[in-house]
Amino acid sequence: MGAGDAGPDDAAEPRRVRVVLVDDHRMFRTGVQAEIGDTARTGVEVVGEAADVDQAVTVITATRPEVVLLDVHLPGGGGVEVLRRSASLMADQNRPVRFLALSVSDAAEDVIGVIRGGARGYVTKTITGTDLVDAIFRVSEGDAVFSPRLAGFVLDAFASTDAPPVDEDLDRLTQREREVLRLIARGYAYKEIAKQLFISVKTVESHVSAVLRKLQLSNRHELTRWATARRLV
Repeated sequence: MGAGDAGPDDAAEPRRVRVVLVDDHRMFRTGVQAEIGDTARTGVEVVGEAADVDQAVTVITATRPEVVLLDVHLPGGGGVEVLRRSASLMADQNRPVRFLALSVSDAAEDVIGVIRGGARGYVTKTITGTDLVDAIFRVSEGDAVFSPRLAGFVLDAFASTDAPPVDEDLDRLTQREREVLRLIARGYAYKEIAKQLFISVKTVESHVSAVLRKLQLSNRHELTRWATARRLV
């Protein structure tokens, strides 16, 4: 055997991908970690976790994973805000950080919002552990990955010439205003919203006033009807 020939023990290194989990539900993060985090079996190494936007940006910047599993609805501005603040990491030509949305929501505005923000894919939390591992590796290699039902309307939304992919009225709202809108429409009190989003009651009131003004609505009852009609609740 020549010096340059490979011996029987020179098998290719097993694939590895480093992942950060971003979700505000600790039990869900624990479940995902248990499902995919056995590195010897799956090739996935979970190198960090975060429960809100600020934590996510800090952990992602510190660990520079190949893939971030990102929930859409997070305290501090949502998944779109994490993407916005991670733009330079996604654009890194040598070590790009890629994002795969993992959410219970299959609403068109959530899917299209994070894809417009730079995520490489979107899967729902009904996905199996095996399929999630496969999706993580595919995203790490630059592929786009969607749950089967979502792929069709994402393509339709971006291909459509008759209608914008996102409601024009909704597009006037900031990400935080959208979060407050959803919670108001679901019947949350101002104090409950403040606690969930880690902001003051006064800030919640300011966001509600801004939403009502931008949507030309008079009160939270009209706002709830508006949100329900668009299936945002």
